[in-house]
Amino acid sequence: MYFLFDNLYFPPVSEADQEGILAVGGDLSPERLKLAYERGIFPWFNEGEPILWWAPDPRMVLFLDELVVSKSMRNVLNRKLFAITFNKSFREVILNCQNIQRDGQDGTWISDEIVASYCELNKQGLAKSVEVWQDGILVGGLYGMDLGHVFCGESMFSKVSNASKAAFIALVQRLREENYKLLDCQVYNPHLDSLGCREIDREDFMSILMNK
Repeated sequence: MYFLFDNLYFPPVSEADQEGILAVGGDLSPERLKLAYERGIFPWFNEGEPILWWAPDPRMVLFLDELVVSKSMRNVLNRKLFAITFNKSFREVILNCQNIQRDGQDGTWISDEIVASYCELNKQGLAKSVEVWQDGILVGGLYGMDLGHVFCGESMFSKVSNASKAAFIALVQRLREENYKLLDCQVYNPHLDSLGCREIDREDFMSILMNK
């Protein structure tokens, strides 16, 4: 495990430990975050703990033509219960991701410093959001880092049933239209699995990431 200081540097992802932790420390500056995502690395830690940088093996991803939309979800979309926008309310989305209550979780890793850094990356055109509206109220959404050929999803939230799924599906449709190669979902969870995401070897993920 590597310890980071002021210089902008990350070791190769092959140096990550068995859990996927590559490095500790450094900062959450927009410059370091940009470098991290370009190298297949992301931050993930609990508030009040040292910054942990991850490069897990395997990696949870979605190949865009493997998206699974259930019959019930297709019905929701066909009923047009939601209005979807892209990158219109980034700060509101990330603040909702920060504050939403999640089952089995006490608190959030999305600190105020994280919010500030990703909002700056949004101003630079690198961090982007999807918003889901119902009757003019923001009820769901997601945000992540846009590398131009791979979108790195970070967090999503939902205040009404199916809102985060609607955001995810809308994002995948947009990425397909713009010929992206992959949606990075980082680590396994059953919700992502139900949408067609699967784990691949880190080496395969890095090959796609680096092959622009």
